[in-house]
Amino acid sequence: MAFSNSDTLKIVVVEDEMTMQLILKKYLSTLYQVEIFKDGVDAMAFLQQGNVPDLIISDLNTPVMGGLELTRQLRASDFFNAIPIIILSGEESSEMIIQCLEAGADDYLVKPFNPKELEARLRVVLRRIRK
Repeated sequence: MAFSNSDTLKIVVVEDEMTMQLILKKYLSTLYQVEIFKDGVDAMAFLQQGNVPDLIISDLNTPVMGGLELTRQLRASDFFNAIPIIILSGEESSEMIIQCLEAGADDYLVKPFNPKELEARLRVVLRRIRK
């Protein structure tokens, strides 16, 4: 798998739940190139192969490496630290939201969510980085 060289914005989704993968793929692929991975390790391997997305959407609690650890690794990287990250989670605790934002996530959205809200948040984050 790799992104094509088109001008369409590229999004990496890290999500282990099959139903959520299908919903995100169906909804986002009408506007973006979307690659989906079951955990942060697979997503990092994809990035390290030279596939740099415009934005990453990651579930907080995927196996092996979840969204918080993925965010920390990306922010520690000289090459990937500018990629915007949106965390998705069923966890509504203020402590976890703060922890993710302080680790470098650009936004945090609680599941279940309205796909139109996710799209609006994507546009805001991308607008901030002028994409």
